[in-house]
Amino acid sequence: MKKYRNLIFIVAFIALLLTQYKLVMPFVYKIVSSDLFLVNSNDQASQLPISTPLTNIGFHYCNDYIKKELGTETTVNFPDNPINAWTLGNYQYLISAEITITGSDAVASTKKYACRITYNNGDDQSGINDVSNWSIIGVSGLKD
Repeated sequence: MKKYRNLIFIVAFIALLLTQYKLVMPFVYKIVSSDLFLVNSNDQASQLPISTPLTNIGFHYCNDYIKKELGTETTVNFPDNPINAWTLGNYQYLISAEITITGSDAVASTKKYACRITYNNGDDQSGINDVSNWSIIGVSGLKD
């Protein structure tokens, strides 16, 4: 049995590869090509920066989130508008902006940040001004 160990391993490995290639992958391709992962929404993704009422509201909610995260010892000055905002589709937005942070040591620094935010109610925009209808996915660029 020891002398056939390598041969058994190779045959089992080939059988595993063929099973995956002939049985598993066609099933995966069928699921991926179906409408299972399709989300219909009026908000289409764009590679170009945009400015809409939703991106402006998302920008202000990102700023509020940053202010809470930095605490009361830090003074933060926010611009009126973001540098850029992109829609990722399905009411998910990426906001890029620059802020000035003054710490307790009175040293001011300018930082660029990116905030990913989602409006949770989809096409129903009656609650866009309610912060509980928004979710911050993440903020990057502020840690040092």
